[in-house]
Amino acid sequence: MKRSFLPSTLLLTRHVLTALTASMLAVFSDSAPAQDAKPDPNIVAAKTATAVLESASWSDLFNGKDLTGWTGDTAGYVAENGVLICKKGGKNLATEKEYSDFAVHFEFKLEESGNNGIGIRVTKDGYPSRDGMEIQILDHDGKVYNGEAVMADGKKQKLSWLKPWQYHGSVYGIYPSRTGYLKPVGEWNSETIVVIEDHIMVILNGAVIVDAFLDDITPVDGQDHPGMKNRKGHIVLAGHDDRVEFRNLKVADYSPSPTKPQSSAHNTAPAGFTPLFNGKDLSGWKGLAHGNANQRRALSGDTLKTAQAKADTVMRDHWSVTDGVLIYDGKGDSLCTSKDYGDFEFYCDWKIPAGADSGIYLRGTPQIQIWDPWDPRVEPGKPQPSNAEEWVTQYSNGRNLGSGGLWNNRRWRNAPTSLADRKPGEWNTFLIRMVGDKVTIWLNDKMVVDRVALENYWDQSGLVPLVRADQIELQHHGSELFFRNLYIRELPY
Repeated sequence: MKRSFLPSTLLLTRHVLTALTASMLAVFSDSAPAQDAKPDPNIVAAKTATAVLESASWSDLFNGKDLTGWTGDTAGYVAENGVLICKKGGKNLATEKEYSDFAVHFEFKLEESGNNGIGIRVTKDGYPSRDGMEIQILDHDGKVYNGEAVMADGKKQKLSWLKPWQYHGSVYGIYPSRTGYLKPVGEWNSETIVVIEDHIMVILNGAVIVDAFLDDITPVDGQDHPGMKNRKGHIVLAGHDDRVEFRNLKVADYSPSPTKPQSSAHNTAPAGFTPLFNGKDLSGWKGLAHGNANQRRALSGDTLKTAQAKADTVMRDHWSVTDGVLIYDGKGDSLCTSKDYGDFEFYCDWKIPAGADSGIYLRGTPQIQIWDPWDPRVEPGKPQPSNAEEWVTQYSNGRNLGSGGLWNNRRWRNAPTSLADRKPGEWNTFLIRMVGDKVTIWLNDKMVVDRVALENYWDQSGLVPLVRADQIELQHHGSELFFRNLYIRELPY
């Protein structure tokens, strides 16, 4: 970020002061310590993301000794006692490797008015804030960026020359950060940046200061930022001539997993995944306490306990395990995970008999469709279709198009892009990847859904967004069902 130098003290009349922008004043009111005794929602949100990040497989970006793995201005940076130092005059230092979906963690220490940045998904030799995205690293309370106005009555008002999207942690020019969590100059700060598909999150000293979905925002500076569309690139330390110190730089890979689990045996989770089904019993699962998710979420206290106990009895009567396979007899209700999930990757093997119908609810919301594309049933009084076109014309439910579509969508696409099902009685494999409200699905190694939004079925107005986390459900639809190899990899959200 370029600096502009202005006098640190100005004498302003009330008339001149009213010309200051509301956004400038709002920045400083935000930086004051909160007096409200309620839990800080940004810290609460960080705990959720951190719990997932703790289970990640981390790799060092900096070995503590030299600049192995880095390229660019190697003369402007030096390794000393486990610390990577951007020297005065240092410019851009980039990773040799490219990264797509990842989390990067580091600690940093600033000098007074110190300025740097973390470029993400930056093209080779590109400019971080244009050819990628730059997360600000800045002592935004430094004297270079701040001044004081003396009112006519003698009172003082703190001023800043910074725009909201220039404060520490902001996605430069694109999205402003929350303030109030940066430690004083000379102290070490801890920061984690998460970038998965279009989701970007910045966690500073235990608080979420940025949580945004790039597909849904327009850059606040009104400029073109082509790097927003990059899906991979280099991580860059974007020096701005100041001394800034870094340590404990590490990265976790969250790029899409193989379309089939790399497991040595059934019901044995691959590396990085956790089994949802142990192959032996119904541990980790519960019955459906209420068929309407809004009403289920509203249950509490004894009412919830009673409803859940009744649902669990129904579950045990109709769901069972035989030879490592989860079996449903078609006469009870849906099966639900005991735990809620937000963003994740989910492997699922499923098998259905001819004519069967089922689905998978994500965050308690219908649904990824499972059904028999070769079901010979036709509408009463109509002839058996003889070709694909007649199937499409005759069937309003799209069964013949195959499984995997988000069938209850009304505005976004609800059908799979191709038929990838195996015949009834054969095992099929889903890889389901959910980031925000976008879902990507592979069925039997073939992508059938590509980042389609799952609509909130429980709000037909289309105004209420999908809940951020809830249970996964194996849908009851009156058919016998078989499941195995259910594994999940949580993504930070």
